Amino acid sequence: MNLNETINQMYKDCGISPEVLKLGEEVLEELSPRFAKIDAVAEYNQMKVLSAMRKNRVSEMHFAATTGYGYNDSGRDTLERVYADTFHTEDALVRSQITCGTHALHLALSGNLRPGDELLSPVGKPYDTLEEVIGIRDSVGSLKEYGVSYSQVDLLPDGSFDYEGIRKAIKPKTRMATIQRSKGYASRPTLSPKQIGELIAFMKQIKPDIICMVDNCYGEFVETKEPSDYGADMIVGSLIKNPGGGLAPAGGYICGTAECVERVARRLTSPGLGREVGANLGTNPSFYQGFFLAPTVTASAEKGAIFAAKLYERLGFRVHPAGDAPRYDIIQAIDMKTAEGLKAFCQGIQAAAPVDSFVTPEPWAMPGYDSDVIMAAGAFIQGASIELSADGPLRPPYTVYFQGGITWYHAKYGILMSLQKLVDSGFQL
Repeated sequence: MNLNETINQMYKDCGISPEVLKLGEEVLEELSPRFAKIDAVAEYNQMKVLSAMRKNRVSEMHFAATTGYGYNDSGRDTLERVYADTFHTEDALVRSQITCGTHALHLALSGNLRPGDELLSPVGKPYDTLEEVIGIRDSVGSLKEYGVSYSQVDLLPDGSFDYEGIRKAIKPKTRMATIQRSKGYASRPTLSPKQIGELIAFMKQIKPDIICMVDNCYGEFVETKEPSDYGADMIVGSLIKNPGGGLAPAGGYICGTAECVERVARRLTSPGLGREVGANLGTNPSFYQGFFLAPTVTASAEKGAIFAAKLYERLGFRVHPAGDAPRYDIIQAIDMKTAEGLKAFCQGIQAAAPVDSFVTPEPWAMPGYDSDVIMAAGAFIQGASIELSADGPLRPPYTVYFQGGITWYHAKYGILMSLQKLVDSGFQL
């Protein structure tokens, strides 16, 4: 038995039927040119990260743990310069004390908004967990409670910006615009950095002092440029997504202008302390190495997303983005049509996991969401969506949001297993 036959037998032993595997291989034959382009972008981004590390003279001493106040933590401070140089910003805050992407966004917003200011979303409704942060849904400690108002301009039906609506929405009290790059639990297109740059330029023509913050989650390293290359005052993300490379155990980042980042630091700790405190508690090695690996890990996840799109598109499911469409993040949305289809997909992803593969995910009332949500994630880092995961709210059209895959081969197996579970539940190939 040759190597290919042995691998096929291993897939069979791991629960993939010959019919599902055959369909997967047929789809993969079409993807070689696309995958080569992804590898080229990853190589560029790898050199970008490497150059920033070399420029800042990263050394073994920067991996040392600090405790207590964390004063004079050169490893932490150097890592922040590496982030700033990679994303071409004046400054950066990269901390394990930032618990998640939503926390990072809250810090960026609350650190730079004051009572009487207005926050504008020119790209429609933000991701579910930000609704309570802003006060769209009432919540203790929301921006609304602190006297910050909110306005929103929806995208046009074709997914483009409503420039006239945005022009009317920008008022003297409009202090900040929040721009969500990825689609979240919506069917709208993910925005490219270039599109975001065009939007930022338009808003700054109307109000030059408006602060433009981009929720960059799931988008880092998918392209050679980031929104910060196109004029964003802040880009914000989570280290258990793309930039953590699957190794960061927690954390988040804010990169941007020195003034904006300093305000965020004082919100994270306290006025008068700012960025000077915050021990790394031994996380620096995984933060550095994860960031170093992030371009290639992101490429693996992107390949998995494209494979899922092409495979399910062939089977008649509505996918967004389409299999051949340009891609600006690692998320693949697939309308599973029924609650049972959504559950089967997530159960397949869970069954393919290296951790907790024996667990059967079920929908539950997850904090921060207005519908029951089913989530599949057998991850080494809890909730790390750069690792293979899938989730979706139980509401029509029962869209599943698939993302991650530290290695392309694991992503491939997970997608095949999602289809296998669907077939096992009665779906006809």
